Amino acid sequence: MSTGSLTVDIDALAANWRALDALSGSETAAVVKADGYGLGAAKVARALAKAGARTFFVAAAQEGATVRQALGPDPQVCVFNGHMRGDTDMIGDLMLTPMLNTIGQVTRHFESLPGHPFGIQLDTGMNRLGMEIGEWAAIAEVAIGAGPMLVMSHLACADDPDHPMNAQQLAQFHLMTDGIAVPRSLAATGGILLGPDYHFDITRPGIGLYGGAPFAEARAVAHLDLPVVQIRNVEAGETVGYSNSWTAQRDSRIATLAAGYADGILRALSGNVTLWHGDQPCPLVGRVSMDLLTVDVTDLGETPHTLSLLSATQTVDDLAALAGTIGYEILTSLGPRYQRRYAEI
Repeated sequence: MSTGSLTVDIDALAANWRALDALSGSETAAVVKADGYGLGAAKVARALAKAGARTFFVAAAQEGATVRQALGPDPQVCVFNGHMRGDTDMIGDLMLTPMLNTIGQVTRHFESLPGHPFGIQLDTGMNRLGMEIGEWAAIAEVAIGAGPMLVMSHLACADDPDHPMNAQQLAQFHLMTDGIAVPRSLAATGGILLGPDYHFDITRPGIGLYGGAPFAEARAVAHLDLPVVQIRNVEAGETVGYSNSWTAQRDSRIATLAAGYADGILRALSGNVTLWHGDQPCPLVGRVSMDLLTVDVTDLGETPHTLSLLSATQTVDDLAALAGTIGYEILTSLGPRYQRRYAEI
């Protein structure tokens, strides 16, 4: 093995979807944007469809094409970014459902694909995607009359249950949508955990499916093992890596691993993360470079062929905390050089 092995536990993925579905009390969709959060959209979508998901969300129409090809004609594939200029043929040919975000998108969709399924995205305070209350009021009657499959919005602070923004957005969503005879959606993973008031008709879990916070009960889905290219003996006082950033305090054995920041192992982890050989910790020493890591394996009783970076012992959120980021970035940064395998672990 010359590159890392990224194992996706499809049983854990399906179990996470079922657990969130049990909490939601409504239809539970699945968000598979960003290539299934870095784990492979086609394989991930098929596993989630087998678990019971019937509606899938992606960011862009091109992502929707991948999911449609993987799942066939029956599931609904919704596009958060809406009906962008140049996407009309793809949306029409592949029966994608754009979430229309602006009056311009509404006009484009109605004129170019009359009668084609669509949804509406509203801005309830995040100031990112969707129509604000004045824009929505101007077209709501016409849009509802055309039969959207969904009216949705997105929570800005759902990962912080006590944040007042959650209640503000919920109230705004009610103000903008109460009384319409259309399915509604407000909650992603964090919104599901806020409770039934946020669930409405469809929930849209994303990060929780893949083992990330704020779904603390999630099972780990991504497991990453990195191959050892070389092991060398380093005497006390010698340095390792760029800029002499680590100096051996004792005679040491240093393993060089085939992975680096080109593979999504963030440079911020330099000298600040542990790899694992079973239950034995092995500290990363020196800087993360583009293609290589250097790891202290002095205390191992054997010569390792691989070391683990992601596992049930060290999750994406553990790694994110060390890098000063979030689990989403760790997952979606995982590079194309890894050999991806899909298995029940």
